[in-house]
Amino acid sequence: MTVTLSDTVLHEKAAPVTDRLERGLIRAMFRLLRETRGVGLAAPQIGIPRRFFITDVMGDRRRVFINPEIIDSSWVMENGLEGCLSVPGMQVNVRRFEWIEIKATNKRGREFNFKAYGFLARCIQHEFDHLEGILITDKRYRK
Repeated sequence: MTVTLSDTVLHEKAAPVTDRLERGLIRAMFRLLRETRGVGLAAPQIGIPRRFFITDVMGDRRRVFINPEIIDSSWVMENGLEGCLSVPGMQVNVRRFEWIEIKATNKRGREFNFKAYGFLARCIQHEFDHLEGILITDKRYRK
């Protein structure tokens, strides 16, 4: 079950992960993601104020990002409609970088860099925003 807009955990910056995450927690998050037909889920969305999220975007493999940092991005930005499991029934036009490079730790504790493009980049930026306490309703873009 995801927390919704009124829950304070969604509006606060998440704390770094300092211990190894339980594998069962990550499995449960992927199960919830599949049940809700989502493509990404951040820990604050399930009431855990820690800096990690998962993605499961068609055309890419399932990914876990622990203590992520966006280290580079395109100059080009794109507008696109986004929904959110924590803001049910709403879609918002949001401006995002066309591509990003992210540095994070995987579920095995290994650091990695990853460059994402298109929809996957949008998904990662959306989930990263959750770690910063930012929701799509805060990023609404108007022309």
